[in-house]
Formats: sequence, structure tokens, C-alpha cells
Amino acid sequence: MDPLRNHIEEITPVTDEEFAYIKTFFTEKSLKKNQYLIQNGDKVECEYWIIKGTLRAFYLTDDGKEHIVQFALKNWWLSDYNAYFNQTESQINIICMEDAEILCLTIFAREKLASELHKMEHFFRITLTKIYSSQQRRIISLLSDNPKQRYEKFAQLYPNITQKIPKKYIAEYLGLRRETLSRLYTNVTYNGNRT
Repeated sequence: MDPLRNHIEEITPVTDEEFAYIKTFFTEKSLKKNQYLIQNGDKVECEYWIIKGTLRAFYLTDDGKEHIVQFALKNWWLSDYNAYFNQTESQINIICMEDAEILCLTIFAREKLASELHKMEHFFRITLTKIYSSQQRRIISLLSDNPKQRYEKFAQLYPNITQKIPKKYIAEYLGLRRETLSRLYTNVTYNGNRT
């Protein structure tokens, strides 16, 4: 079965005819490692669903410091959603950490699809709710958890990421120094708690 159909049907069933129609709204794109999908200042016309690969979304300060906003792996959605929904210029950069295959969905296509198929409106609402909830959990963790708690929650929620993404990026995402993460990683691994 098509991976996009599997993904949609985790939330709502679709018929063969409906899925064939849904698929016409997406375009496929291939990206190479270190290729940008979005750069600061770009007009953001699409949101993206990852077929394969790993991407990193980050904000770059004026002094060149990178702040990681999100990672995205297979079956995840990402974009600069503020720019996407408001049709403004991006403040976020998205780069491929490995070769990737993605599906692109324009805001126009998304709105048309949602208005024509109530199932897809439901799907998009649930998907955005999950994204929002994930971002809120992360903000609360950054504000209230100590470094060990942040890492343990991250490793528990996203066990596949800890195997695919270099520790320096995980440290940045969690607001930790690289050395702190290495110490935590070693302690959690040796204590047998690693997921």
C-alpha cells in the first residue's frame, strides 16, 4: 500500500477513488544531503511530508548561532508553518541531513482538498494538533526540566532519532552543551534505561 495512504488511514479511512484524487494534490521532490528545502527569506508555498530521509529545521540568529526548531523523519510533516499559513517569507531554514524524498502540498491545494473532502479536513486538523502538542511539550520541557529529564523524555518519545541524528544536533535541540549530552547518553546507556 502507498505510504501516504497508510499515513492518512492512521487517522481516517479513504476509498481507492478518494486516495487517487488526494494524490493528485501532491508533488514529489528529491533532495540531496546538505541541500536546503527552505532558506530564511524564501516565500513558503508548501508543507512537506517525508517519504524518506532526515531533515532539520532551524532558526539562525544575526550572530550565526543555530537554534534547532524541529527534526523530521519518515512520515513526519514540516514547514515554516507561520510563513506557510500566512504566505510570508520564511524565518526558518530547513536542510537535509541525508538524501530525502518528500511530498509537497501547497496551501492552495491543502485548502481545496480540505474543502472538497471532509475526511482530509479532519486529517489535517488532527495532524496539526499533534504538531502543536509536540511543540508545546518541548517548550514546557525546556522551561522546567533539568538536562537529564530533557534527554530522557526526548529518547523515550523519539527513540529512532537518537540513532539517526548526530549528538551535537540533539544537544542543540535540547538546549544542552555537547559534553553534557555525551555524559547523559553514556549514563543512560550504561544504566540500561536507553530505549
